Amino acid sequence: MRIKCLIIEDEPIAREVLRDYIGKLDDFKIAGEFENALEALSFMKQNRVDLIFLDINMPQLSGIEFLRSLSHPPKTIITTAHRKYALEGFDLQVLDYLLKPYSFERFFQAIEKYYETLAYPVTLHNIDSPISSTAYLYLKDNRKTYKVYLSDISLIESKGEYVQVRSGKKVVMTRSSLTAIEQLLPNDQFIRTHNSFIVSIDHISAFTASTIEVGETEIPISRKYKNMVMKSLKDAK
Repeated sequence: MRIKCLIIEDEPIAREVLRDYIGKLDDFKIAGEFENALEALSFMKQNRVDLIFLDINMPQLSGIEFLRSLSHPPKTIITTAHRKYALEGFDLQVLDYLLKPYSFERFFQAIEKYYETLAYPVTLHNIDSPISSTAYLYLKDNRKTYKVYLSDISLIESKGEYVQVRSGKKVVMTRSSLTAIEQLLPNDQFIRTHNSFIVSIDHISAFTASTIEVGETEIPISRKYKNMVMKSLKDAK
């Protein structure tokens, strides 16, 4: 499900910048654009909104007044040319405060703060697409959220309360269980070989009755998973 955003901004150029930046994010969809907060209030009564990009200085109702009027406001990122409103904005628990003009890099830092608020550290996207093209995971590692294509993942290993995902030369450590990630992955492309390991079938370089090699790493096949592993490898030939 894509993240529904609302742009509340009275400056056409500022709306255009946000439209361009949001358009670069696969997971985000602009649900509506409004020049004033009163129009946005009416829209929000009928539609779900996940994230608001909100200007402060607007006619009729300011961004601060708008936020205060909401009993359960969505996550909000303030966009304004006035630094003086920063403290008041953070008092209202906004995610971030973008001072115009801002770069895409600075914009994406604010987006990362949104990802940090999500309930799950791992989310799967574009699973209906072939694995070789666009299916990917978002993996949260400390303060960063990484986009990792399933086709690049070679090995996933349990590390206590964390899971280590190997993707090319990159290794991402995310707080999750191996079972939770296994449920997200297509079972014709990934196999569980052990309580601690999931491997990508496409990245297997060799195997025996008791081990699988992924690159130079040897992975054990436990008795619990042996029959299922051998069947998956046979079907993949």
